[in-house]
Amino acid sequence: MYLEPPTNKPWPLVPTKKIVLFNGEDLEGWVRFIPDDKPDDQKKWTVDKVWSVRDGVIRCEGKPNGYIRTVESCANYKLHLEWRWAEKPTNSGVLLHRAGIDRVWPKCVEAQLMHENAGDFWLLSQSTIMVDGNQVGPKDFANAKKKHPSNEKPVGEWNEYDIICDGGTVRLTVNGLLQNEGTHANPASGPICLQSEGSPIEFRNIYLEPLKDR
Repeated sequence: MYLEPPTNKPWPLVPTKKIVLFNGEDLEGWVRFIPDDKPDDQKKWTVDKVWSVRDGVIRCEGKPNGYIRTVESCANYKLHLEWRWAEKPTNSGVLLHRAGIDRVWPKCVEAQLMHENAGDFWLLSQSTIMVDGNQVGPKDFANAKKKHPSNEKPVGEWNEYDIICDGGTVRLTVNGLLQNEGTHANPASGPICLQSEGSPIEFRNIYLEPLKDR
């Protein structure tokens, strides 16, 4: 289900200055997706009920599974975003470089947001990455755990994710601590998605910055 068409540009957006992805007022620049074949107990959920903007914050109700994604494909950037759990913490993720069509589990590199697991990599739908010299994927689902114990803040407090995507290199920093790093990621460019998968979660301060050495 779409509320606006995807971009048809054949090249990814590479930032040369700060680009604000969320304007604090609405979801301009984003596409909301949930599947049409929802379970019976979730058929009442529409994209307007799942994703909303309140008080300068994106709120996701967490069900059904789906995501919002940037209209633009992106490459070679630093992504900053903040998130907090609005209620009982469960699962979500930042899906990097969604490839192919919109579906619940697209080919992408996921920067995990599951409670106490932020900083994990998940490789979805045959995506791959090299971590510590070992290839992760291709499988339907493959995981590379974070380097350190969870450093997430208590439920209800804001956390920061800083994600560097430099060609095929991806670095995940949670609240100032580098939690994971991989190379030779495939895909290495594409839209950025925020996932609906569990319970209410909120996002704010979402922007791209250019890589410092470019």
